[in-house]
Amino acid sequence: MTERAKRVALLVFSVSLIAGLVPQVFMAGTVSAAEITSRSLTLQAGSAAGGSEPSGVVNHLFAFTIPTSGDISSILFQYCTTADGTCTTPSGLSTTSATLGTQTGVTFTSLVDNNGSGAGSNGEPYLTASSPITITTGTNNTVSFQLDSVTNPDGTNCSGTSGNCTFYVRISTYASTDTSGSPIDSGVVAASTAQQITLTGTMPESLIFCSGGTVSTANNVPDCTTATSGAVTFNQDFSPSSTSWATSQFAASTNASNGYAISVGGKSMTSGSNTITAIGSTAGQSQFGSSQFGMDLVLNDGSAYTNAPNITNSANVNPAPDGGNYMGTPTANFDTAGSFAFDDTAPNTIAKSDNGTGTAGPTDGQVYTASYIVNVPGNLPAGSYTTTLTYICTPTF
Repeated sequence: MTERAKRVALLVFSVSLIAGLVPQVFMAGTVSAAEITSRSLTLQAGSAAGGSEPSGVVNHLFAFTIPTSGDISSILFQYCTTADGTCTTPSGLSTTSATLGTQTGVTFTSLVDNNGSGAGSNGEPYLTASSPITITTGTNNTVSFQLDSVTNPDGTNCSGTSGNCTFYVRISTYASTDTSGSPIDSGVVAASTAQQITLTGTMPESLIFCSGGTVSTANNVPDCTTATSGAVTFNQDFSPSSTSWATSQFAASTNASNGYAISVGGKSMTSGSNTITAIGSTAGQSQFGSSQFGMDLVLNDGSAYTNAPNITNSANVNPAPDGGNYMGTPTANFDTAGSFAFDDTAPNTIAKSDNGTGTAGPTDGQVYTASYIVNVPGNLPAGSYTTTLTYICTPTF
């Protein structure tokens, strides 16, 4: 080999040797943080806003697992519009008034969130410890930190529209107390604000009222579909030696702020020109052998009906007035067991919704049972006696 050939071969060998060494030197100099696992960010309701409300002042709860055992002294939370690359703080986000809330796993001394610029500035709060915290895998490396009073992004410069804004928080742990130096572990979480749904509905003025032979309620509301026929007959033929009786029902509920008044109007029972006398507007006792037509709305037993001991519980209000949800109450002259009233010259106000002390108000559904009596003298002409009664419920809103 000539001297020139030897020099070329040596040069080639030297270049090959250097080229082979470069990858080894590069690999030896690479430093990479381990990835934080099981990481999440939950937007929690604050004092006056839902957790995901755009621009809402809420609490941000971070939970994650630190993979590397060893000492750490700070954790950075960097809010960005993207998961990687250049970090742009989401518009409207504010962490400068945030405070450190509940911590689990480990305990940091404080939250730095108004440090001017860089770490600790708006959008880059960090936790700091006065002395290093030793992380031990399986012991205290599963942690959570709640940052209270964070103002959510307003949604104008991150993905999404109408307040539906996805943003990211890059989390890094450090050995230093101020996040300087290289991170030990890092990871990214995503969260999103959401446009709030505002539901609007109107409760109009309400009155449910119906009458019939019987009426029931469903879910505290009068169920008028259950009302039976209003054609009611007495328990027996009229007799001067005993009292005849009959019942019907009506039910009412209203949201009127001043409650309701229920009245009934009509004539006493007649057959042609023959009339059974209305007992009068002032409550009176039932007395067989006299001419009487009357009614009441209260709980009766057999003693209310002369010579009719088997009549029990023939009139009541159900549920009973409680001064709250159930306000309906029989009025004076229709509220005393054993006494009856009826004025056939004017409507009779028989019930009102109040709390029992005269304070009117709205009420859920109550069923009233009206009890009617007829007494006749021995000289009452024979015939078919009838009357038609009209119930009226008037709410005052």
